[in-house]
Amino acid sequence: MQAGSQLNHIEVLAIQLEVLRQEHRDLDLAISVLAEKGIDQLAVKRLKKKKLLLKDQIARCEDELTPDIIA
Repeated sequence: MQAGSQLNHIEVLAIQLEVLRQEHRDLDLAISVLAEKGIDQLAVKRLKKKKLLLKDQIARCEDELTPDIIA
């Protein structure tokens, strides 16, 4: 990719996918730490819900990046 050029849709999706995956990993770590310490179960529940939403977003991005194969 050249400097100053715009990213195409696939490149943007790939970057977005990596950001979502990193956020998902970060939430997983945060949930583990909070659960171990037994701190604020409501916060753990909210983080788990957010993690599931991220998983859905990741799946949508992966589906869009994976070409349809006609059998």
